[in-house]
Amino acid sequence: MAFSGVVGLKLVYSLLICLFVAAGAYAQSEQTVMPAVEELYLARDDGKGKAGEQVSEFRITDIPIHCVVLLDANSMVTVKMNFVAVSVTGVKPDTKVVTSSYVTKEGQNRVNFTGRPDDRWTPGKYRVDIFLDGKMAKSLEFDIKSAVDVVPGAGKFVPTPRDRKAKPPKPTGKSNP
Repeated sequence: MAFSGVVGLKLVYSLLICLFVAAGAYAQSEQTVMPAVEELYLARDDGKGKAGEQVSEFRITDIPIHCVVLLDANSMVTVKMNFVAVSVTGVKPDTKVVTSSYVTKEGQNRVNFTGRPDDRWTPGKYRVDIFLDGKMAKSLEFDIKSAVDVVPGAGKFVPTPRDRKAKPPKPTGKSNP
């Protein structure tokens, strides 16, 4: 009897080991690969509230700014965007201006974020940081410039009459409405 008890115990241990190995193999096949950022770009608004022309710099009047994140996988992931002021007058360096987060659905690989100021953007250097499930994935720096750039030396130009024979009108002392 003792011999059959040892054989029975060995059989039970063998079955348990097989179950653990099979469970481990099953658990590994269920793991999903963490998505990565395939492409990250910024765009001006198309006038209809969607991302339009892809650009690397903006004007203070470009409202909103679109941030488009394309992922290399269709699995669920939390995508977070930090819109950061890197070097902006009156703003502490590396200040988060806009933060937004979105959880993708199964089969979704594109996330669109938008950023907008209360009035106009302040000119300067900015950056968007993208995080996937809390881990830094990609960054992109860009500039926001004044609405009108000043051309160096433009102050040296003096308007001249087109017809040199014509004399400028005499001041009347009255202002025109």
